[in-house]
Amino acid sequence: MLEFGNTGASAGGSSDLIKDTNEANFMADVVDVSQEVPVIVDFWAPWCGPCKTLGPALEKAVTEARGAVRMVKVDIDQNQQIAAQLRIQSVPTVYGFYKGQPIDGFQGAVSPSEIKAFIDRLVAASGGDASGGLDEAIEAAEQMLTEGAAVDAAQTFAAILGEDPANAAAYGGLIRAHLAMDEVEQAQALLDNAPAEIASAPEIEAARAQLELAQQAASAGPVTELRARLAENPGDLQVQFDLAIALHASGQVQEAVDLLLDIFRQDREWNDGAAKTQLFTIFDALKPQDPIALNGRRKLSSMIFT
Repeated sequence: MLEFGNTGASAGGSSDLIKDTNEANFMADVVDVSQEVPVIVDFWAPWCGPCKTLGPALEKAVTEARGAVRMVKVDIDQNQQIAAQLRIQSVPTVYGFYKGQPIDGFQGAVSPSEIKAFIDRLVAASGGDASGGLDEAIEAAEQMLTEGAAVDAAQTFAAILGEDPANAAAYGGLIRAHLAMDEVEQAQALLDNAPAEIASAPEIEAARAQLELAQQAASAGPVTELRARLAENPGDLQVQFDLAIALHASGQVQEAVDLLLDIFRQDREWNDGAAKTQLFTIFDALKPQDPIALNGRRKLSSMIFT
């Protein structure tokens, strides 16, 4: 298993990250510790129903932040003076402390995505990295994939998923790495078993598009033969479409996009809008800022709305 960056947490578990405190230790556990790293304070009570949901969700998110934040739990029934000083009027109430001061907070049970956004804000305020180094590892794996080192990229993406099984960027990257190794069945299996919480993430949709294109490429005809057929019958949209698939399969992405745009210009409804559907598949498979995707989307939109 690869080891990724850690911003101060013990590698042995969450005992250093999450603890209960009381009035005697609040200054040391919260104010003092927050001089170095943000501290999330969860004010709760045993009789509070929403607290029983929020507490574990907070602990999970703090653990996943890998030391970028700490968490302290305060039972307001047992620590009424702290609750009074901080004007805690209902529970659950959560504050984020940094440099000894509360800088953010919320009340009530919130969704996991809101918890993550809250932690991200705290980490950003402290200049830290909530990913625990995973973002850098993903970037390195993407570079490996770009350079053709698909096996190394797959191993790195898999190691990241060992740390964070619901990391959409790593999961999508692992699918694409298998595609780069021509392991289409493995890529399909990964896609079919993507965790529900990331199944619709952009990174997974991009991998899905690349898988679809890879499957098309397996049955694509020879480019030379298709060009010859098109020369004999320039108006045959099916041959044009088949040629576009073959061009993409051979790495001629721009020419494939141009041909599909021309098919759409000639007959946007041909074959139930197949040209537009294929264009979107190609665009989704490309990186969002890829010039081919940006220019292609702009040209397609121009034709759609004219």
